[in-house]
Amino acid sequence: MIRADRPASVHAVLRSMILAVAGNPTVRRLVTSAPVSRYLVNRFVAGVSTEQAVAAAAAAVADGLAVTLDHLGEDVADEPSAESAVRAYLELLAHVSAQGLAPQAEVSVKLSAMGQRRDESLALRNASRICAAAEQVGTTVTVDAEDHTLTDSTLRVHAALRRSWPSTGAVLQARLRRTLGDCRALAVEGVRVRLCKGAYAEPPELAFRTAQGVARSYVRCANILLAAGAYPMFATHDPRLIDIVAERARWYGRPPGSFEYQMLYGVRPAEQRRLAAAGDTVRVYLPYGGDWYAYLTRRLAERPGNVAFFLRAVVSRN
Repeated sequence: MIRADRPASVHAVLRSMILAVAGNPTVRRLVTSAPVSRYLVNRFVAGVSTEQAVAAAAAAVADGLAVTLDHLGEDVADEPSAESAVRAYLELLAHVSAQGLAPQAEVSVKLSAMGQRRDESLALRNASRICAAAEQVGTTVTVDAEDHTLTDSTLRVHAALRRSWPSTGAVLQARLRRTLGDCRALAVEGVRVRLCKGAYAEPPELAFRTAQGVARSYVRCANILLAAGAYPMFATHDPRLIDIVAERARWYGRPPGSFEYQMLYGVRPAEQRRLAAAGDTVRVYLPYGGDWYAYLTRRLAERPGNVAFFLRAVVSRN
């Protein structure tokens, strides 16, 4: 049972502080230069190159898992940078096809890496190129969620992409108060929807502030997706939520294969294998590339154990 909201915990306060200072150039230099960062990068990021990412994907598939590959990068400011991101995905899809991984490996795309903040139509054109390439090799694309300032734009682009590529997935964040309504709008036959808790610092009037509030929102959204004809993709590592999703899936008569669990690369790998061995579809979110800083700071903010480990190491080595 998910309890009602309580005052923010120490972890919640720490999480907010990390996300708030992550954009500071001094903090960025400290994190990227600290020796301990290499440990965290190796744990959460599946390499820098396309070849390393595809090798990690192949290993996951050999373990009975599916994967979604994310070329790290966001908030590009110019068309050449967006073009570089598109070409990285085209190269990735070519490698996925060459290795015969397309049935188990899709890609996740952040529209801000496609030029979204500069021009929504540019992002749509660039994402369309990736969707077309994915269709050619026999796989799919999921459009990632980002902070609340991009939510409306992202959902518009997703709707446009689905007109030509109906399998294009969307991501909704339970942390945002609006998400229950967005779930109702997307919970229709055949729509692929990844439901996650959300990893961005959001204003309190737009987002739930406590773990309990986010979890309660997650369960409400999960019920909507399971009751409808959508294909839900439940992105969570929370044991309570995994148990609740399993129970609700049984309640709604959802057999294995009509929904899936998703987990991050490097997080609870034994649980990933356990769920897959039990017959569930489990997809690993597998990020790669050199632009890992924003992704890593969100992972630090999500897991207090990683925060404590990192801070102890920085103090001792700097």
